[in-house]
Amino acid sequence: MPESTTPSVIPKIVFEGVSKEFTVKDRAGHRQSTRFTALDDIHLNIAAGQFVVLVGPSGCGKSTLLDLLGGLARPTSGRILLDGEPIDGPGLDRGIVFQQYALLPWRTAQGNVEFGLEATGVPRRQRSAKAKEFLDLVGLTGFEDRHPHELSGGMRQRGAIARSLAYDPDVLLMDEPFAALDAQTRESLQDELLRIWQRTGKTVVFITHGIDEAVYLGQRVAVMTSRPGRIKRIVPVAFDSRTATDDLRSSPEFARYRHEIWSLLHDEVARAQQLEKEEASV
Repeated sequence: MPESTTPSVIPKIVFEGVSKEFTVKDRAGHRQSTRFTALDDIHLNIAAGQFVVLVGPSGCGKSTLLDLLGGLARPTSGRILLDGEPIDGPGLDRGIVFQQYALLPWRTAQGNVEFGLEATGVPRRQRSAKAKEFLDLVGLTGFEDRHPHELSGGMRQRGAIARSLAYDPDVLLMDEPFAALDAQTRESLQDELLRIWQRTGKTVVFITHGIDEAVYLGQRVAVMTSRPGRIKRIVPVAFDSRTATDDLRSSPEFARYRHEIWSLLHDEVARAQQLEKEEASV
């Protein structure tokens, strides 16, 4: 069912009955194929400046949903609106950060941040100043001339975030951007991302497998079902402040939200695992 919204507030992003199917050939390589439903009847509204996190079991269609929002794929049915207009392809109004850093290895950190600005026709002198501004924003001042192989994993991901922010997209799409990092670096970048979000006011849609990460970052956590992916429930996460305490993750409030989301996910994870077993035995 569609989410209820206040009539006077127009959402930044709207998913209206969005479904996505794929054609899958059988394993024997025969011509026979079947239709595979990744997403089914997604209804979701996201307000401007909101930080929304998607969680769900493996294979539930989280990344597919983000691809649709990024314009990298099209829904089989339904539509996605951005500022009231249907999304029909990629655009500079959306920046994407993937789990893989996707930095150009032959460019320096600054050169990577400038890359998107070149495509938009920003003059060279302005590109340089803007790149330095966003490298500073993500804490990479002093590393402008380093190539990706000279940077740690966390630094490379900071560079990818800076590159996505530099051309000033309205919406930042993030597909498990911290999954490959060690725990300490991941928590550090979570704090950095919150700081950047609070400073820039971007609308953020963030995918994760981690419940703790979802609770720590998200104003709203959308819990998805096992395949085909649907929105099972949206959990509002309301802390008095995410920066007022150094021990938010150990607070009773945090534990309560974590338990609520895990309870919603538990059956879905079990269903996804059972489905995997059934498909493996075919």
